[in-house]
Amino acid sequence: QVQLVESGGGLVQAGGSLRLSCTPSERTFNYYAMGWFHQAPGKERHFVAAVDWSGDNTYYSDSVKGRFTISRDTGKNTVYLQMNSLQPGDTGVYFCAVTRYGLGRVRPEEYDYWGQGTQVTVSS
Repeated sequence: QVQLVESGGGLVQAGGSLRLSCTPSERTFNYYAMGWFHQAPGKERHFVAAVDWSGDNTYYSDSVKGRFTISRDTGKNTVYLQMNSLQPGDTGVYFCAVTRYGLGRVRPEEYDYWGQGTQVTVSS
């Protein structure tokens, strides 16, 4: 069974930083684009950022540009989301996901496999 193991969530004050990690159980996903999604309490899941298979190309939602950085270590088969200048509105569960459709996909239904999510709470 395919698994995406996420870690790095936690509680942080506004203005602080966190780094999320996601490691797929299948090395085959080294050749797939991967993304991060955010689901605030009571809200739908929405796109945050994505990186292509090589790690050279990235794509961000407007709400996180300049604050979040997605990266990929192909040797460790791990994708990271560095989150800086966190705001209370960033609170929620963050999910990593894999897509076979390449970079630029922003709809959850375009992603094939999902992690269990990691909780991020930003206090004001």
